[in-house]
Formats: sequence, structure tokens, C-alpha cells
Amino acid sequence: MSPSTSSGTGAASGTGGAVDAGGPASTDPPRRSRWAWLARLWALSTGRFGLIVVAVVVLTAIVARFWTPFDPQQVDIANRWAPPSWPHLLGTDATGRDILSLLMAGARTTVFVAVGAGIVATVIGVALAALGALTVRWVRESVAVFVDILIAFPVLLIAMMISAVWGGSLWVVIWAVGIGFGVNIARVTRPELRRVLQSDFVLAGRASGLTPSQNLWRHLMPNVAPVFIVQLSWGMAVAVLAEAGLSYLGFGAPVTEPSWGLLLAQLQQYIQVHPLSVVWPGLAITFTVLGLNLLGDALRESTDPTLSRSPFATRRARLHVPEVVS
Repeated sequence: MSPSTSSGTGAASGTGGAVDAGGPASTDPPRRSRWAWLARLWALSTGRFGLIVVAVVVLTAIVARFWTPFDPQQVDIANRWAPPSWPHLLGTDATGRDILSLLMAGARTTVFVAVGAGIVATVIGVALAALGALTVRWVRESVAVFVDILIAFPVLLIAMMISAVWGGSLWVVIWAVGIGFGVNIARVTRPELRRVLQSDFVLAGRASGLTPSQNLWRHLMPNVAPVFIVQLSWGMAVAVLAEAGLSYLGFGAPVTEPSWGLLLAQLQQYIQVHPLSVVWPGLAITFTVLGLNLLGDALRESTDPTLSRSPFATRRARLHVPEVVS
């Protein structure tokens, strides 16, 4: 063999080795960072709006735990119905209480109810969905019938029924909204769990010795998380509305507890004389509910691989091939 042939062969083999070594890296999709979803969430206008609104409400609730411009329950008849000016930036109400301080203190109630209802709804929803998807047939059918019965009762009606027995309080709102939306979460999540349960990676996990609970938390729940997140965000938004509505009707927070709904009910009777005072609690409720809803939609879009804007996720969405989350 001539030197030129030998060198050509060596070059060819060297090139082939480089192609073999770099081939998988050039054809496989790039490995995504664990926090890439956060960048995609911030890239969405709805995600930015929802994050900012929720962050402002949570930060206000934390600050109000330690400081407010005035005592929210301090009565100052001499300064009743003061217009927005210094030091009362949003004015005062009929008893001279500072409206800004009342809104800041009411943010604590809102966050407490939203988080509490979200926790209750998560526990009830995941438990019912797991029972309706992973158990034997007669248990699955019984859970499906039970969920269909409970879902026929509106959340506010459940809260009013509980209030009639136990009296109005924030815990009534938390449990009523938690039960109501826990049932909704179970109804939506159950068929998704049944669909993912037939996937090859779930069958492989079962064959490798994973228990049903390990399979649930390792494979099933991460793959139904986008649907779960949207339902949970809606539940927390409804919890804010339910707390405001029930407090407005007298079934929610007691009079001694600052609440946006209770403040709205107290100011509503003076709307023809002092209409601006009613605007502030109404805006707080509206923006909080809107922010939670938009944040839930943006979280679904940023965490669901079939809705991602990357070319590989787009190709998977066209082929209807779900991504495996290990």
C-alpha cells in the first residue's frame, strides 16, 4: 500500500472517528436546564404579569405582618373620609381608618386563604385522582361516581352550608374552596393519569419493581403537572373571590379580621357619596384574581413540553408524542 493511500485511509478513519464521536451529540436535542421553564415563563407577557402581581401581593402580606402605615383598626373620627393625600395615600373610610393599611392587612388574609385552599385542594385532588386511576375497577368506578356527585355542588353553596353549622370564619372558606376545587382537580387529573398509566416508561418502572406510590410520584404526577397547575391556579383564584364574596355576605372573615371583601361591603353603602373609596379594594381583588389565572396559564405553557416553542418540542407536538419526565 502506498504512503498516499495509507495517509488517505488514516485521514478517512480519523474523520470517521470524529463523526462517530460527534454524531450523537449533533443529532440529539440539547439538554435543557432544570430552570429553563422559569426563563420561558418570564418570556411570556402573561407570565410576567402574573408573577409581578402575585409577588406584589405576597410581599405586601409579608410586610403587613410587621408594619403598616397606621393601625388598620384605629378609629380617627376627626379624619373620616379624608381624600387621598399625605399621610393617608388612599384616603380614609367612614370611621377614619387608613384604607392603605386596611388593604395591606387584607393581603395577609388573601394569601392565607389562597395558600390554605390550595393545600387542601391538592391533597384531596391527588388522593381522589390516585384512587380513581390506580386502584381496582370497583373502587375506580365508586370514586368516579362520588366525584360526579360532589362536583354538582357549587363552591359558594358548600361554604354557606358549612358556615350555617360552624359559623363564618376563614377556615370555612379554606375548607369549602379546598373541597370544591379538590374535586375539580380529581375529575380533570384522573383521565390524564389513566392515559399516562398506559405509557411504556410506566410499564417499565412497574417491571423494575417500583411500587404504585413510587410510580405515581416519579412518573405519573410529573407528566400530568401542567394540567394540575392550571386547575390549582384557578382554585386559588376562586379562593380569593370566595373569601371576598363570603366576607361581603357575612359568611367569611369576622369583623375584627381585615379582609378585602369585608372592606368592600363596608364601603359599598357610601358609593354614591365617596365612589373612589370603593375602587381600591375592588382593584385589589380584580388584579389578584387576574394575576393568578394568567400565571396558571403561563405556567402550563412553560412546563408542558408539547407547548414549548423549541423546535424539538414542536416536532413532538405534531407527532403527538408525550415527553417522558423521569
